[in-house]
Amino acid sequence: MPSTTRIAILGLNFPPEPTGISPYTGSLAHGLVERGMILRVLTTHPHYPEWAFRKGYGQWSRREDIDGVRVSRLRHYLPTRPEGVRRLISELSFGARLLFARWGRPNIVVMVSPALFSTAVAVLRARFSPAKPAVVVWVQDLYSLGITETGAGGGLVARLMTWVESKTLKAATRVVVIHERFAAYVSNSLGVDPSKIEVVRNWTHLQPTVYVDREAVRCRHGWRDEETVVLHAGNMGAKQGLENVIDAARLSDVQGAPVRFVLLGNGSQRDRLHELAYGIARLQFIDSLDDDAFQSILAAADVLLVNEKPGVSEMAVPSKLTSYFNAGRPVLAATDMCGVTAGEIDAAGAGTVVEAGDPQALLDAAVALGQDSERAQILGASGLRYREEVLGEEAALNRYAGILTSLAAERGR
Repeated sequence: MPSTTRIAILGLNFPPEPTGISPYTGSLAHGLVERGMILRVLTTHPHYPEWAFRKGYGQWSRREDIDGVRVSRLRHYLPTRPEGVRRLISELSFGARLLFARWGRPNIVVMVSPALFSTAVAVLRARFSPAKPAVVVWVQDLYSLGITETGAGGGLVARLMTWVESKTLKAATRVVVIHERFAAYVSNSLGVDPSKIEVVRNWTHLQPTVYVDREAVRCRHGWRDEETVVLHAGNMGAKQGLENVIDAARLSDVQGAPVRFVLLGNGSQRDRLHELAYGIARLQFIDSLDDDAFQSILAAADVLLVNEKPGVSEMAVPSKLTSYFNAGRPVLAATDMCGVTAGEIDAAGAGTVVEAGDPQALLDAAVALGQDSERAQILGASGLRYREEVLGEEAALNRYAGILTSLAAERGR
């Protein structure tokens, strides 16, 4: 890429946030800098998935250098319960900060959605700025589908979200999505020109798992040899529908099943889930871990769990899947049998899928995987192979860099 080309990445989430979109945005930024691109990031203070500013952060503005990436952090309104109007105001407050912030006169702006509404504000600024930079919107979740599938709003809200999402993506120079099914929806339902859409799969941001002393890790967390440990890692939010896991753990208690469910991480629903789980012996909560400890605990578990709220089908590809495949452990998903998550697990040959919202089916599948170690090993090995062949970081970053290089060349002409 020409040295005169400047890139700005705008998004709500960036390292050191350990989960969700942050690791991918951080990996992209670092990868582009390594490839000789001039880059800066405008983001918020670390707050996810706790929905509280990390200690030492929260200033009105803050500048950092993270692995050679220039990062400008802008304080925005952060609700303790990110729901409904409060979440909308939170996104708009970040959009307002972006509207008046210094972008450094970039030639290309990469905007990460979520957050959709701050992205929409930033697109307006880009379109009316004298420099008129090229705009790339990187779609990690689909808002309009999310509203419909989670039941977070009525028909009017869904139509409004669809309109905003459609207008925002149509205004972009390029739209990068993380799955082929996203590309079809963005084109067919949101009306974006297919020639503007690029697919770059999310990659595994963790290094290949090295040797892990599984016995030591299990002992550290109180896991017994005779029990099957089913671990859910990552955000504990509304779309995860983790009440289903609570119910499955309660059934495990009642039926005396040799299954322990573990919820690792944080999120807006964690306190509520704690209350619902009172008195359940076969359920454990563990706080978020750093990358090394995170990889170790994934490798030490017997089964890695994806759980989605009934009705969630097409709105997102769970980011945890790349880490799960990297661990070489079998995956169990409670989700829509025909949804994008089920399709991804089937494509990888990495696990078992049961219907969302059926705790008995979830428990039965966990018991079955725990009793069939040979099948579990085959599924885990298949997921690891998929991670190496399909979800490699270098290939994804090279493709992303190629898209930006091509776009820069077009703008130059």
